[in-house]
Amino acid sequence: MPRTSFDGATTVVTGAASGIGRATALLAAERGARLVLTDVRTDDLDETVRLVRDAGGTVLHHAALDVTDQPAVAAFAADVHDVAGPARIVMNVAGISTWGRIEDLRPEHWQRTVDIDLMGPIHVLSAFVPAMIEAGRGGHVVNVSSAAGLIGLPLHAPYSAAKFGLRGVSEVLRFDLHQHGIGVSLVCPGAVDTPLVGTVDIVGVDREDPRIKAAVATFQRHAVTPADAARHIVRGVEKGRYLVYTSPDIRLAHLAQRYVPPAYAIAMRVINRRASRLLRRQSAVS
Repeated sequence: MPRTSFDGATTVVTGAASGIGRATALLAAERGARLVLTDVRTDDLDETVRLVRDAGGTVLHHAALDVTDQPAVAAFAADVHDVAGPARIVMNVAGISTWGRIEDLRPEHWQRTVDIDLMGPIHVLSAFVPAMIEAGRGGHVVNVSSAAGLIGLPLHAPYSAAKFGLRGVSEVLRFDLHQHGIGVSLVCPGAVDTPLVGTVDIVGVDREDPRIKAAVATFQRHAVTPADAARHIVRGVEKGRYLVYTSPDIRLAHLAQRYVPPAYAIAMRVINRRASRLLRRQSAVS
């Protein structure tokens, strides 16, 4: 896979208002990228722009938009092409997380998660990649999936539906775009301590329950920082890597799934039982 430098590269980052998106934008700017930033949250996006510029980085264009709105994404890309020409690097970071048991999930939970986490990146790719191909200068696409796009984490069905889908899109584009000199990185973070930890929608669960709070605190203690995740992502682009992990535990889990299926199955059953017990205890109290 071709290696891509951020220096002077017009770089689109979605989900740039916080977490991995903001950290990746800041690091890409340090590497010399000319940034194009978007997020659904206007004030937080403006803060990212300020942080980049205060650090001496360049933001060519930014706008608040919802990646599920295909016409808005297309209009945003048209504005970017007018201002800066075709992008060199496109980074799909924006996303949400929805967890829950099948008996608690409603159609709208599935739909919203797939719309944002799968169709959103597809809208962005459709808006930016054809111009990259036409320009003939190569480039790189980054799609942030998840550990839940690789392995069967408990309660993650809606999230995994979208993230496994994004993994499939990336696997195809990895080869479709190679002939055009465009690399593809599929990022599969494990635990990352971002604002998403506090906003994840766990359907049928009271987030104020002490047991749930304790579980979230344990997650955060084992999580990497957004800056750590950003370093792995940026390095993956620069080295032309397809699969990018942000922590070794997910790499090991993926290897176990592929090469030691019985051990993987046992581990997943143990994790699932623990999650199920926690939910049953909460249901019994409530």
